[in-house]
Amino acid sequence: MSTRVSGARRTMGDHFEPDDPIDAKAQRQLRGALEQIDYTAFVANKEVMGAVVGRVEAGHFQRLGLAAAQARARWAAAALESSQTAHPPSRDQIEELAHLREAYEELAAAYDALRRMVERGYLTYGAA
Repeated sequence: MSTRVSGARRTMGDHFEPDDPIDAKAQRQLRGALEQIDYTAFVANKEVMGAVVGRVEAGHFQRLGLAAAQARARWAAAALESSQTAHPPSRDQIEELAHLREAYEELAAAYDALRRMVERGYLTYGAA
């Protein structure tokens, strides 16, 4: 997530940063508690993702990326086809476009989520 601050973009992390000035000891205690919370979430994610998804390999990402690319191409082709007549696209054509876009977006989001799971160490990855 990012925010615009006086013309510049500032990236915000996933973690809570207290705004109130607190003494150093309280700040260390808070950071320790937050690290424990993060570690607990990491362990839970690793356990659950590993049990449900299992080991992932390069081929999994290749096939998922290909499925997303094909879905995107079908969506784009359908959009172009629906715009080639003199009259506006029909309700059915628009509904089909929405369905195709949703399919692409879901596959792309799944790809990104799985990549993030590997990056964070939730899933075991092998190049096979």
